[in-house]
Amino acid sequence: MFQPHNRKLILGSTSPYRRQLLERLRLPFDVVAPAVDETPLPHETPQQLASRLAMSKARAVAAEFPACVVIGSDQVADLDGQPLGKPGNHARATAQLQSMRGRTVIFQTAVAVVCQDSHFAQLDLAQVKVKFRDLTDLEIEAYLQAETPYDCTGSAKSEGLGIALLESIDNDDPSALVGLPLIRTCRMIRAAGVKVL
Repeated sequence: MFQPHNRKLILGSTSPYRRQLLERLRLPFDVVAPAVDETPLPHETPQQLASRLAMSKARAVAAEFPACVVIGSDQVADLDGQPLGKPGNHARATAQLQSMRGRTVIFQTAVAVVCQDSHFAQLDLAQVKVKFRDLTDLEIEAYLQAETPYDCTGSAKSEGLGIALLESIDNDDPSALVGLPLIRTCRMIRAAGVKVL
């Protein structure tokens, strides 16, 4: 069993949302950008894509810092088995929100924890079912002008004004929709030897 606090914690992500979520735990950690190609593989499901990328990000950073406990995470919106990522611009965000109105989207949020020196590697997946309201084009445009969520999977920030787009959220890990399932993360980093409380 690893002694708590013996290992440094690293978040392998450039996401400001994941960083803010991890800061809730009041643990010291560093942030390192993982060098990972996020292109989906042929016939890869959203669940498979999120899981593969979370583990790839954690392993990529752990290879550079083998003594550290590294967290990798990825989120893919799943609309009837089709992956929706970050829109990147207004036109794609509009198209995403139009395709999701009145429908249920599953946000697949994977988290991986790796410590190379101790041969520790765990992966878990939080699924969040989100029912979107039957949004009008005017509502979609007003939302995008107000929040410009072009760096968010599925074009909606549930922690901000995006909550007004939704009819319901069904999950077992409330922070998962924002991008890092903290209940699962706590469990995994404890298992890796990091004391949370």
